[in-house]
Amino acid sequence: MTSVARVLLDSPLPQLDRLFDYAIPEKLVGLARPGVRVKVPLRSAGRMVEGWLVERGEAEPGGRPLSELADVVSPIELLPRSLYDLARKVADRAAGSASDVLRLAVPKRMVRAEKAWLAAEDPDAPIVGSDAAERATALLDAYPGLAEAARAGERVALEAPPFPSVGGAPRGAWADLVAALATQTLAAGRSTLIVVPDHRDQSQVLEALAECVPGDAVLRDDARRSGPERFTSYLRMLRPVPCIVVGNRSTVYAPAHDVGLVLVWDDGDPLLAEPLSPAVHARDAALVRQESEGSALVFAGHTRTTDVERLVHVGWVREIGAARRPSPRVVLSATHEAESRGVRVPSSAFAAAREGLQHGPVLVQVARPGYSPVLVCAECRTPARCTHCAGPLRARRAGAVPDCAWCGRSAPGWSCGKCGGTRFRMASSGSERTADELGRAFPGIRIIIADGDHPVSAVDDRPALVIATRGAEPHAAGGYRAIVLLDGDKMLMAEQLRIGESCLRWWSNAAALAAPGAPVHLVGVIGPVARALATWTHAAYARAELADRAPLLMPPSVRVASVEGTAPAVDAALRDLRQSVPHLDAGAVLGPVPGAEGSVRALVRVDYAHGREVAEQLRASVIAHAVAGRGRGVRGAPRTTLKVRLDVPELDL
Repeated sequence: MTSVARVLLDSPLPQLDRLFDYAIPEKLVGLARPGVRVKVPLRSAGRMVEGWLVERGEAEPGGRPLSELADVVSPIELLPRSLYDLARKVADRAAGSASDVLRLAVPKRMVRAEKAWLAAEDPDAPIVGSDAAERATALLDAYPGLAEAARAGERVALEAPPFPSVGGAPRGAWADLVAALATQTLAAGRSTLIVVPDHRDQSQVLEALAECVPGDAVLRDDARRSGPERFTSYLRMLRPVPCIVVGNRSTVYAPAHDVGLVLVWDDGDPLLAEPLSPAVHARDAALVRQESEGSALVFAGHTRTTDVERLVHVGWVREIGAARRPSPRVVLSATHEAESRGVRVPSSAFAAAREGLQHGPVLVQVARPGYSPVLVCAECRTPARCTHCAGPLRARRAGAVPDCAWCGRSAPGWSCGKCGGTRFRMASSGSERTADELGRAFPGIRIIIADGDHPVSAVDDRPALVIATRGAEPHAAGGYRAIVLLDGDKMLMAEQLRIGESCLRWWSNAAALAAPGAPVHLVGVIGPVARALATWTHAAYARAELADRAPLLMPPSVRVASVEGTAPAVDAALRDLRQSVPHLDAGAVLGPVPGAEGSVRALVRVDYAHGREVAEQLRASVIAHAVAGRGRGVRGAPRTTLKVRLDVPELDL
């Protein structure tokens, strides 16, 4: 009987997102094993495409003749069945394609690295020293029940310690706690996946792990590595030897051996939201993986997102805190009536900075980089716009000719379109202008700027004023002696559903850099976000936010899907959705509204209990639209598609 290979094609076409049967020729019987990458023919024009051999079977008697496998690209079984199953479940949940998920999970093949892997033997199982195991146990004991929950494979929401690590390189104490969890798991002979937003967090975790476990047991997984390095690390994960993988959002799919723990750090960071199709957040992929494999899952951070709080509320995730709950000393600073309204730094925050500079570095957080990101007319206060593209004008330094932030053109002869004025006024201060102003206020003190154009990872314990944009704050040896959080009122003015969560996360992450007992001054902000920071009650704030959004059907109290395409395609998809899911609420669909290039967009709000039905029906609509549109395009005309995305974080039409 003829052997059959069931192949998942590596194609972005939604109608090809299923397993296709191919006959295995005699010459490839020994090589065509489940998990290898293969080349197969398509019926159209004799094209060859690559794909994954997922499983083998036997041909049905009397069936139609099958095309044969053309070739086996690599003899290595790069796709474990568990990874395929995970990709399939993640894609189905998001109404996407499994091949798109695998494209994120499996790096590009490198022949030289592959040959070296084939010639090498399996490494020895890593051994955790007794001293490292004792240190890990001591750290975990500060969180009653955490070690037991990790061993039992539970889902945990963990509030990380908000202070710097004691001794060693400058890093947060949270990295030591994460390393302790990974050390305990490795000592039990199982692997750990640590998912972090960016390279700064990754470096802290790697430094902490270097003090606990053997170096060859830790693998980096991020896009900053070269192609051969990434592929070599991927091959190492396939070995039947436990390891610790530290990387960015795609690390959640890493096929490490016998995963015992998946840890997601700071899941509220937008860098953990995958921009590529099917746009599945690392948090959601981790939940799917944990349910399939039974490993422990920990969501750790200085703040609590409403997404995780919803899981805690329904009992799906267990909340674990420290036995003794430390918190930074947060002071809500406001400008006193006796001070000028134009004063940016109140006297209390200024005095705290001056006192802190006598003992070490002081951090000042600002909202935006540059000198003056926003200019207005000095006469009527109308925002200054570029005469070429209508983009906002900015000043790169004092006295410089303004230029456009969009097209880069300078505006030497600008005049206001409303009143005709020709003079500018700086309406905001970026990191560079703040550095100039504070440099004059504190003569003789080092000024360090840390932003996207001036990256700084760490500073020493000598007195210095560190002016940093949100998220770019460097670590200080021993912690900052004072922290001043400026521009908080401007940050909160952003028209975003989750801006309160985001601001609380930015400010909390900065406050966690303070030395024990050092003051953290939040300037010019009052209200629930400021109170949550001052009292360090992030979970309570997330609960309140969730309660406010539930009656309004705003995420994450419901799942939100976006449907985008031509008006007839979107209307047809919504009509089919209402027919197949009749229990949708009357107000579940918002739109459609006009979009770019003649498209329209609609949002569908659905309860989590009906999320699978909605995903399946929307996926069916995408496939039907793709099949119906074959061969109907006009030469030179843009191809129209129906795009669907689930779990949209914002109700933004």
